[in-house]
Amino acid sequence: MEILVAFLLILLPPMACKDHTVTCRVKDPHPPLQDYQQSGDFFIGGIVSQSIIISNFIPFTEVPPQTLHEELLVVTKNYQHILTLAFAIKEINENPQLLPNITLGFRIYDSYFTAKGTYHATLLLIFTPWKHLPNYKCDIQDNLIAVIGGLDPLTSLHMATVLDIYKIPQLIYSPAPVMNDKTPGLSFYQMAPQEATQYAGILSLLLHFKWIWIGILTTNDEYGDRFVQTVFPLFSQSGICFAFIERSHTQGIVTEINSMLTQGAKIHDKIIDGKANAVVAYGESFSVILLRWFSYLSEQQHVTNKEKGIVWILTAQMELTSITHQRTWSIDMIHGALSFSIHSKDPSGFQHYVENRKPLNAKGDGFILDFWQQAFGCIFANRVTERLGGDFCTAEEKLKSLPGPFFETRMIGHSYSIYNAVYAVAYALQTMFSSRLPYRAMGDERGMNLWNLQFWQFHHFLRRVSFNNSAGDQVSFDQNGELVAGFDIFNWIFSSNQSFHRVKVGQVDPQGLLGNVFSLNESAITWHSWFNQAKPHSVCSESCRPGFSKKVKEGDPFCCYDCIPCPEGKISVQHDMNDCSKCSDVSYPSKNQDSCVPRLASFLSFKEPLGVALALFALFSSLITALALATFLKHRSTPIVKANNRGLTYTLLVSLLLCFLCSLLFIGQPQKVTCLLRQTAFGIIFSVAVSCVLAKTTTVVLAFMATRPGSSMRNWVGKSLANSIVLPCSFIQAGICFVWLVTSPPFPDVDIHSVREELILECNEGSLTFFYCVLGYMGFLAIISFSVAFLARKLPDSFNEAKFITFSMLVFCSVWLSFIPTYLSSKGKYMVAVEIFSILASSAGLLGCIFAPKFYIIVLRPELNNREQIIRRKA
Repeated sequence: MEILVAFLLILLPPMACKDHTVTCRVKDPHPPLQDYQQSGDFFIGGIVSQSIIISNFIPFTEVPPQTLHEELLVVTKNYQHILTLAFAIKEINENPQLLPNITLGFRIYDSYFTAKGTYHATLLLIFTPWKHLPNYKCDIQDNLIAVIGGLDPLTSLHMATVLDIYKIPQLIYSPAPVMNDKTPGLSFYQMAPQEATQYAGILSLLLHFKWIWIGILTTNDEYGDRFVQTVFPLFSQSGICFAFIERSHTQGIVTEINSMLTQGAKIHDKIIDGKANAVVAYGESFSVILLRWFSYLSEQQHVTNKEKGIVWILTAQMELTSITHQRTWSIDMIHGALSFSIHSKDPSGFQHYVENRKPLNAKGDGFILDFWQQAFGCIFANRVTERLGGDFCTAEEKLKSLPGPFFETRMIGHSYSIYNAVYAVAYALQTMFSSRLPYRAMGDERGMNLWNLQFWQFHHFLRRVSFNNSAGDQVSFDQNGELVAGFDIFNWIFSSNQSFHRVKVGQVDPQGLLGNVFSLNESAITWHSWFNQAKPHSVCSESCRPGFSKKVKEGDPFCCYDCIPCPEGKISVQHDMNDCSKCSDVSYPSKNQDSCVPRLASFLSFKEPLGVALALFALFSSLITALALATFLKHRSTPIVKANNRGLTYTLLVSLLLCFLCSLLFIGQPQKVTCLLRQTAFGIIFSVAVSCVLAKTTTVVLAFMATRPGSSMRNWVGKSLANSIVLPCSFIQAGICFVWLVTSPPFPDVDIHSVREELILECNEGSLTFFYCVLGYMGFLAIISFSVAFLARKLPDSFNEAKFITFSMLVFCSVWLSFIPTYLSSKGKYMVAVEIFSILASSAGLLGCIFAPKFYIIVLRPELNNREQIIRRKA
């Protein structure tokens, strides 16, 4: 600021002012080209950005001409900002309840999109025109209460550096300027919502459509850098990657136009060649001119939907504007764009006020003639020297007939901020006036004289202002002087005749009910034709479907990846999973590895065919065994029963009966009791049966040896021999089972590993060592029985059991030898079925081989059941 003041003081002739009543007259060498003024008791200053002065570039390679050709270029869309301020002042002055007996006026100047024009306009607002002298109170405008402006942050910053010296309230309708060491604290009120709210809305929009591969187009200045530095970590944390970040090397709209032909084509080619279909554009209001240039280039290069489709996401500062040179340019490329805009509504009577605006009824409006000429492409007769071509203006042209890029009669976001800013000043002034009424009752003329208003006093009331405007919206500031408001989301729709309208499709409301900050009506969006009415998508890699996981490509952002199938035993149930997961123990992966299928409980049940068949066979065998036992008991006095030790026969038959019945313990859902009894009962009972067979065989051998003269073996033949074999052999097995049950008993368990689709309900043996000890001990007894019977098979006797026992033990050993590999190779209920089958087969082998011949003689050949047949010997 000190540099600016020194520079101005050098240009102005030296003079002194004794006090504020002294008139200081200095002619401004650069009077404003355009202004709009209306008198009042208090006036509000306004600095707008509408016109651009373009001069020829001077290379200094030759003597420059005496006069430089300058062209005035008007951004016609921004004329609504001027009309809005004038309309709001008109409404307030016509409202007798707001500021009775006080009228508001305004003074509006153009910044010309330059720092020089902004500083010049600001000084004109503070001091009486043609009489301004910085740092001196010479005819200062005491009835200036606030200044509204500017359109972009840099203009607002230039204004603030001057206004802050005099503590004049500044209400800006652009994002907050970047603060630095040169501007430690500036007094301004931001009529645009917080930028953080807009960033959160853009993020929600991208995530809603799953656009995770985007491009960024911004200006190459501190505001563009601030945008990138803010959204880059914010978006990245939510899984969004950046295909490119392009900056247009501009420092204002004049440079923008001059550099469009060189930079625009390069940036356009990068965007078209990129894979991102969603591009977020951040910039000032005039940045849309660059997008218009992109659209023009796309039309010239015949970019079709087969080559590239782009959804533009525009920030609130960017309004669709066009300059005269772009009147016939294509706007097809930005058709279907989604734009964030400051929340706005149409105040009652605004459209009527705008549509009736004519050069003839716009008294004092120094902007309208240039606007009218460039908006309608005509010239006024008295301005023929500035003619650049076109018909003469009739001044009866209709503003509502202009295409949307040139002018809109509906209030746009920036204009709505200006409208609220004017009302905020008016309500603050009313509050200040009301607070001084008590002084009037006490006769204090100082309290009554509002013209003694000090700028710094007005801040207190402006900071606390809160009201409902005529459109029904509440207007208030937070503790940081920022407007508490949200953003609207519009869909830009273009027609072939250059007509334009926007459709509201959503909003970002930081005060939404139940936390609904972001809302979107997707069905109301009209997409560009190159998307074939389908919702566009913007991703670096296609989504990985369930059953696959993402593998990031080395050297690429995390949004670029390959899809690889889940490894065996793992699943992914959602799209784009970073890793596959395992199913729980009660489920297993589906065939496509995209879901977990519940496992079915599996056990050998009495309700399934296999279980029923084994149970029936066991019961039938038990019945046969019981029948044989009953038959032997009935014929217990016959020679054939008596000859083979009736006690061992009965014991063997009872043990076989129990063997058949114990197989039923293996069928059905495993329980604690059945698991304890299964193997132990089977082991003990079978050991008793095999011991009986061993005792029978041993008895036969000793009986023949006892028949020799002088043999001492006669003392061993009898019941004592059988008991000495059966009881010890059985007790040894019982001891093994007892130790098993005490140390590591079997228990119900679930096997989740053997069969993929099933939960196998089984009995865990507790200790496999004891299990195989039980089987091994039975095998040991069987081998001994087989060996003894094999040696005694040729002893001469019609009823010699040795050969039958030999055959039965051969069957027994064959069954259990084949059991071991079959058992180990089986899983689930089939493993149990193998053991049941082995029990039944071996038991049936003993029953059939030993007792079938005897049962045959007793029942069918009773004539052979006599003593002569028993003692008869073979030749």
